[in-house]
Amino acid sequence: MRNHRISLQDIATLAGVTKMTVSRYIRSPKKVARETGERIAQIMEEINYIPNRAPAMLLNAQSYTLGVLIPSFQNQLFADILAGIESVTSGHNYQTLIANYNYNRDSEEESVINLLSYNIDGIILSEKYHTLRTVKFLRSATLPIVELMDIQGDRLDMEVGFDNRQAAFDMVSTMLDKRQRRKILYLGSKDDIRDEQRYHGYCDAMTRRGLAPLRINPRAISSIHLGIQLMRDALAAHPDVDGVFCTNDDIAMGALLWCRERQLAVPEQISIAGFHGLEMGRQMIPSLASVITLVLRSGAEPRRCCSTKLKITISTIIRLIWVIRFITAARYKFFDLLFPAACLSLTGSQKRHASGYALHHSRNTRLSAGWRR
Repeated sequence: MRNHRISLQDIATLAGVTKMTVSRYIRSPKKVARETGERIAQIMEEINYIPNRAPAMLLNAQSYTLGVLIPSFQNQLFADILAGIESVTSGHNYQTLIANYNYNRDSEEESVINLLSYNIDGIILSEKYHTLRTVKFLRSATLPIVELMDIQGDRLDMEVGFDNRQAAFDMVSTMLDKRQRRKILYLGSKDDIRDEQRYHGYCDAMTRRGLAPLRINPRAISSIHLGIQLMRDALAAHPDVDGVFCTNDDIAMGALLWCRERQLAVPEQISIAGFHGLEMGRQMIPSLASVITLVLRSGAEPRRCCSTKLKITISTIIRLIWVIRFITAARYKFFDLLFPAACLSLTGSQKRHASGYALHHSRNTRLSAGWRR
């Protein structure tokens, strides 16, 4: 058993280099000569050395750590978001600290305070509505903050998102007009702000056509199993329903599985649409109709915007967030393929769409969305 922790000087002595060179290698391996770096790495491997980042954090230096808060580990969407974030952080020598708050704002508050205590260089939040105490601590931290999934209401710093209400309106309108449905049910989940926005978009589409909105909302965290239960309850309460719009793809996939089990033809007898366009939904038979929102991109161009008050440049956090790019398709492909979402983009040379979306047309007929600060 060792009676002292291996130091940088110990490694430097064994590798035949200076302590400063070892320190530089640990911070930025590419800044050290290849042969020297390989020698240092070999020594560290042989003695099982684990870098101690605490001194740098205590000295108010960069911690090379980003905090990420997600509301659920059960929702595949957030697993995809984490995968996209990790694909960029790993290439920039950053680590991520992940906290799950189960859609509870008090739990989010506690997690934010805990993450800030680690002197993180930036924080990514999965929504825009927080307790007053959370906002107070975030503002006093003076670090880059990015809020995802929504563009409604005030923002703390930067946001990457889309109009949930308008996207839901567009999907339900298409179900009503193109598929000629008359009784579409809304299947919700946790009853959070985004769920409410999508429900209001659904209501807008229904009432505009003189139809009565119908909703089943269990106020539970979404899952495929929950979708199966909700679809079973929906058909029991409304046997003549000819369409369901689900707050996310987890619910929609469960609904689709239940219909297959009951030998109900989709979309011939009943149309099913989800939200987010997850890869798993694309592999369903038939492919799930869905509002496409998040696509993980690892090679996105960073947007450079420096600020002297921040420990890291905004370009670093933007590089990170651009892995989560909001896209939509320029063509509608009805219920045999994924359905496009309407998303907001605030980048420069774009045209204003009649429905209120800023669209950027590209060769592959996709529309890209950006961030605003």
